[in-house]
Amino acid sequence: MAKKTIAQIEVSGKRVLCRVDFNVPIDEGVIGDDRRIREALPTLRSVLDRGGSLVLMSHLGRPEGKGYEAVYSLKPVAARLGELLGRQVQFPSTDCTDAASSAAVAALKPGEVLLLENVRFAKGEKKGEPAYAAALGAYGHIYCNDAFGTAHRQDGSMYAVAKEMKANDKPCVAGLLLDKELRYLGGALAKPARPFVVVLGGAKVSDKIALIENMLPKADQILVGGAMAYPFLKAQGKQIGSSRASDEDVAAAKGLLDLAGKARCELFLPEDHVCSTVFSQTEGEKKIFDHAIGEGFMGLDIGPKTQVRYALVIKKAKTVVWNGPMGVFEWASFRVGTQIVAQAMVDATKGGAVSIVGGGDSASAAEMLHLAGGFSHVSTGGGASLEMLSGKPFASVELLDGA
Repeated sequence: MAKKTIAQIEVSGKRVLCRVDFNVPIDEGVIGDDRRIREALPTLRSVLDRGGSLVLMSHLGRPEGKGYEAVYSLKPVAARLGELLGRQVQFPSTDCTDAASSAAVAALKPGEVLLLENVRFAKGEKKGEPAYAAALGAYGHIYCNDAFGTAHRQDGSMYAVAKEMKANDKPCVAGLLLDKELRYLGGALAKPARPFVVVLGGAKVSDKIALIENMLPKADQILVGGAMAYPFLKAQGKQIGSSRASDEDVAAAKGLLDLAGKARCELFLPEDHVCSTVFSQTEGEKKIFDHAIGEGFMGLDIGPKTQVRYALVIKKAKTVVWNGPMGVFEWASFRVGTQIVAQAMVDATKGGAVSIVGGGDSASAAEMLHLAGGFSHVSTGGGASLEMLSGKPFASVELLDGA
C-alpha cells in the first residue's frame, strides 16, 4: 500500500488541502489530549518550511450534518495548533464551504495556515455530495491525506474530495503520519520479523473476529486478555463466574477456537484472574482465582501467573502488535496485567523488536502508564488500526498516488 508522500511533492507557492484527524477530547473548550494534533506537525511543517500554504480539514465528534454546533467546534483546536506551530492559524467561519471560508482560502500566502470548521457540520460530508466535494477540492492545488484515524471511512473529505481533485489532475498524496502508520501496520502484516506475537484484549470477541481470523495464519502466538477472554474460556467449558460472555461472543469464540486448532499459531488464554464481586474500583470483594472463577465473581484483569507467562512470550518476540488492554486499566486494582504486558513490549523493543500499539484504549493505556515513548509505533487510529490489522482495504488510501 506504498503511496507517494507530501515530502516527495513540490509545494512552494501551492495550497495544500490536507485532511487531518483533530478529533480530540474537548471539555468546555479545553483540550484533554492533544496527541493527534502533535502527530500531524511533521506533515504541516514539511509544507510550511518549503513555502507552501495549508488548508486543513478535520471532523470533531459526531454532529449530524445539520449545521454549526458550538460543542463540536474546532476553534479550540485552531488555538492549540497555533501554539504548537508558533504561528497564527486562521479560523474564518462556522461553515467550511461558505463565502467567508472561500475568500480566506483565496487570500492565503505561502507559510500561512487555515483550519476549516468541522466538516461534519456539512450534510455533504457523510453523503459525499459532488457539489460539496467540488467546493472543497477547489481550495487546494494538492490533496494530502494525513488522517489515519478516519482512513477506513469513505466520508466526503476522505474520499469524494480526493476523487474530485484526482479527476482534475491534482496530486493526491499521503501525509507523513499516514505514511508512518501504513509502513508499521502494513509491515506487521506483510513481512513480520519472527517470532510474531499479537496481544489482544478489550471487551468483545465479536469486534475482533476478522482480526483474529486474519492473524491466525500469520502470527506465531496470539495472547488473549481482557473481557474478551471469558467467552473463549466459557466455550471451553471453564467456569467464569459472572464475567461478561454473551451468547454471540461465546459462539464466535468457539468458531475461532476451531480455526486455531487447525492453524500453526498458538492461542493463549488466561490461566488465572484478578476478580471482584462488583464492577467498581473500590467496592466489592476482590480475589485471585486459578482457572475456575467462583460464583458471583467477575474477571477484571489477567492474574499473576498469566502476567508472567505472557511477558515471557512477548520478550522473545521480534514483532509485537497490541490491540486492547488486559483488564480495566483505568482502575489501579485491575491495571497490573496491562502494565506488565506493556512493559514487556518496551523491553522487547529495547532488544531490537518492532512493537506496535494499535490505537484506541491500548494507546490510552500506554500514555497513562508513561510508556508510549518506549514502543516503535503508537497508532493514532483505534478503529482504523483494527480494520487494517483485520486485512480490510481502505478505499481512501487506495485512491492516493502510488509511490
